[in-house]
Amino acid sequence: MAHTELDLRERRVIEDMLHAKAPVAQIARHLCRHRSSIYREIKRNRFEDTELPELDGYYGMLAEKSAKERRARRRKLVRCETLLAAVVEGLEAGWSPEQIAGRMRQEGQALRVCHETIYAYVYSKDGQAADLARRLPERRKNRRPRHARRARGTVFPPDRAIQKRPEIISTRQVFGHWEGDLMIFQKDLGPANVASLVERKTRYAVLFR
Repeated sequence: MAHTELDLRERRVIEDMLHAKAPVAQIARHLCRHRSSIYREIKRNRFEDTELPELDGYYGMLAEKSAKERRARRRKLVRCETLLAAVVEGLEAGWSPEQIAGRMRQEGQALRVCHETIYAYVYSKDGQAADLARRLPERRKNRRPRHARRARGTVFPPDRAIQKRPEIISTRQVFGHWEGDLMIFQKDLGPANVASLVERKTRYAVLFR
């Protein structure tokens, strides 16, 4: 049986049934799909907002838009043989997708792709058939897209929260208590991020890139 991608109607059904708290198995039976396909669809096209996490969830229209954008990126290399040949040539020379995309951008080429598009093609059926993954500097069986990457855990354990620090630190009477911060600037300013350390009693400050 040929594989067919979910369409907008099915994605709207998924959104409605998830909103109604229906289990994934029930959604799969309703759409006559395998439950792994539904799980994969929800995971791949789930909307996440770091500023307003209460808006996180699955939305049919947004899922359809994301799917179309992924298909368009993959097909760009399929449609343009010259562009694909340049990418394959770079991979065979030992370049990473980041280096290939960066060189195209630096040379001001009218037709170019980003490194995420190259990765997507490498791990697609066409890329796997050509065994392009073995030419990557760091080969993996699969690759998660950039927007799907998440930190493995919190940086500081709960018992190190600032609210639980000793009262004496707030008095600023003892030397040796430091506060650290990180200032992240816009990308177009280059790698100009600055870390700061301030000693609370003397206000002695240290800044470093």
